[in-house]
Amino acid sequence: MKMPSPTRRHFIGGLLGSASFWLYSDHKVWADALAVGNAGPYAPRYFNKEEWRFLNAACERIYPTDAHGPGARGLGAPEFIDRQMDTAYGRGELWYMSGPFVSAPANLGYQLSLPPREVYRQGIAGADAYVRAHHDGRSFADLEAAEQTAVLKEFEHGEMALGAVPAHLLFEQLRQNTLEGVFSDPLYGGNKGLAGWTLLGFPGARADFMDWVNQEGAAYPFGPVSISGETA
Repeated sequence: MKMPSPTRRHFIGGLLGSASFWLYSDHKVWADALAVGNAGPYAPRYFNKEEWRFLNAACERIYPTDAHGPGARGLGAPEFIDRQMDTAYGRGELWYMSGPFVSAPANLGYQLSLPPREVYRQGIAGADAYVRAHHDGRSFADLEAAEQTAVLKEFEHGEMALGAVPAHLLFEQLRQNTLEGVFSDPLYGGNKGLAGWTLLGFPGARADFMDWVNQEGAAYPFGPVSISGETA
C-alpha cells in the first residue's frame, strides 16, 4: 500500500468533478437526513458494532490525520460509507449482477456476485478472522497503527481470500470509498466542515465562475461551498 506523504492530497483533485450544475432541490432528502443525523453522534445504519470498529480503523489508516489536516475518521468517511450502503450503489442495483461469475482479468470488470454492502459484510468478517489468527486473537481495530498498516499492505498485495472476498478487492473497495468520503460533498456525510475541499482549494458547488475564467494564474479568493449552501 502506498502510504500518504506530505503531497498525498495533491493528486486527489482529479477525483472531483464540478458540482456547480447540481440543483440543491434534487438533494433535499439527503440534506434533511444529514441535519437530523448531525443532532448527535452518528449511529451506523448498516454496519454492526464490530464492522464499524474495523471500518473506522481501516479508513483512518488509508487516509490518516497529519499536519495537513484531519484524517478519514475526522472527515466522516466511515459515515459516508455507511450511508452509501443503503443506496442503489450499496445494494448493487446499478451494476450488472447476473452470471456467469468467473475469474477474469481486471479489464473485463467486476466478476463477483456480491454487491458492495456484502463485500464489506463478508470481507470484514474474513479480515477480522485472518487478523485474529495471525495476531494473538486480537481484532484489526485492536492492533497498533503500524500493525494495521502492515495488514492492509498484505490485503492490497495478497492472494488470500477473506471468506468469499479476495483480500485485494476488499482493500480496493475501502480505498476507493474512503477517498470518496473524504472529498465528497458534505451533503452525503463525509468531508466534514468542507475540510477536504479547503485543503485542495476546490471551490465546490459555486454556480458562477465567469468573473475568473480569463484571470489565468490569479488566486481564487472564495472558500468552498456545499450543494446545501454550507461554507467552510
